[in-house]
Amino acid sequence: MTVHDIALIRGDGVGPELVDAALFVLAKASDLYGFDLGITEVDGGAGTYERTGEALPGAGRAAVRAADATLLGPVGLPSVRLPDGSEAGRLGAVLHTELDLYARVRPVELLPRVSTRLVARHGSVDYVVVQENTRLPHAPRGAAGGQDENGGGGTAADTLTVTSAGCERIARYAFDLARSRAGARRDRVRRVTCADLADTLRGMRLLREVFLDVAGDYPEIQAECLYAGAAAEALVMSPEHFDVIVTADPLGGVLSDLGCGTVGGTALCPSGAVGERAACFGPVHGSAPALAGRRRANPVGQILAAAMMLDHLGEAPAARAVREAVRGALDMGTLKVDRDGLSDGGPAAGAEAVAREIQPDA
Repeated sequence: MTVHDIALIRGDGVGPELVDAALFVLAKASDLYGFDLGITEVDGGAGTYERTGEALPGAGRAAVRAADATLLGPVGLPSVRLPDGSEAGRLGAVLHTELDLYARVRPVELLPRVSTRLVARHGSVDYVVVQENTRLPHAPRGAAGGQDENGGGGTAADTLTVTSAGCERIARYAFDLARSRAGARRDRVRRVTCADLADTLRGMRLLREVFLDVAGDYPEIQAECLYAGAAAEALVMSPEHFDVIVTADPLGGVLSDLGCGTVGGTALCPSGAVGERAACFGPVHGSAPALAGRRRANPVGQILAAAMMLDHLGEAPAARAVREAVRGALDMGTLKVDRDGLSDGGPAAGAEAVAREIQPDA
C-alpha cells in the first residue's frame, strides 16, 4: 500500500473542526482506493504565535519541508497582531516564499443546490485562478514613514517585483493546467486568460509579454488578455467563458474572491499553493473564530482542498470520487448550505454526508 507523508496544520478558530471533517472524508477515500496517509501534526497559526512568538516554529517548518504535501486549516485570529498592527499567525510568507510555492491555485465551481446571487445552473461555472505566489506583499518588504505631498505624516509603500522567469513559470503552469481540463463550460474551448493591469503597471506589462510568448508553445489552447477590471466584470456577467485565469499579485486574490462570491462564498472554495518540491492545500476563507464550536461552519472548502491534495499526490481517482461525493451530498440535500454559506449540522455532519457518497472506482 502506498503511504503519503502529510504535514497537518489544524489552524485557528474553526480550523481544527474543519480539518477533522476533511480527515474523516480522507479516511473513507483511502480505505476504498488503497492508499494510506502518514500524518505529522504541526503546530502553526495565530495561537502558535501567541505561545511561541513564531507562526510556524522551526520543527514545523522542517516537517512541512519533508512532507509530500501539507493540509492546512484556516489560520489567524483578529486579536493576535504583530507589533506593527498587522495580523500575526499568517503562514504565507513562511510557506510560500521559503518553499518556493510559486503557484496559488484557486478553483471556482458552482455546486448543486447552493444558493447564490448569480443566476446560473450548477456546473455552468467551473474555472481556476492561478496567481504567481512568491512575491506576496504579506512579506515584510514595504516601507513607511516620511510626509505626503501635502506635508502630512503617514506614507507607505509596498514594492511588487515581477521577473521574466517568474512570469514564464506561472504562465506555463496555467497552460499545462488548461491541457488537463475539459475547457470552458460555455464552448468547451481550452482557454487561458491573462488578467493584468498592463496599461498602467510595468510589471503587469511584462507579465502580458511573457504570457503571449509562452502561448506560442501551446497552439492548441486559446490565449487571451483582459485588463483586470474587464475580467472582474466578465466573471460576473459571463463566468462560463473562463477556463484558466493567470495573473500576478495582488489581482489573483481579488479576482478569485470575487469568483467565490458568485458561487456561494469562500466557504465553498479550496486553494492550493504549489511548487516543484512542496505543496500546501486549505480553504480560501479565514478562521471565523465566532463560529468555532457552534456546528455551523461549512466544511466544503476544506474537503475540496483535501481533494486537491489527493490530485497532487497522484491519487486522481480518489480525488475525483471526493469531489463527486461533495456534489452528490449537496444534490441529495444531506449536506445543506444556506445563503450565508453556513452548513446545517456543521463540519462533522457535513463530513459524514460526503463520506457516505464516496464510491469505489468502477
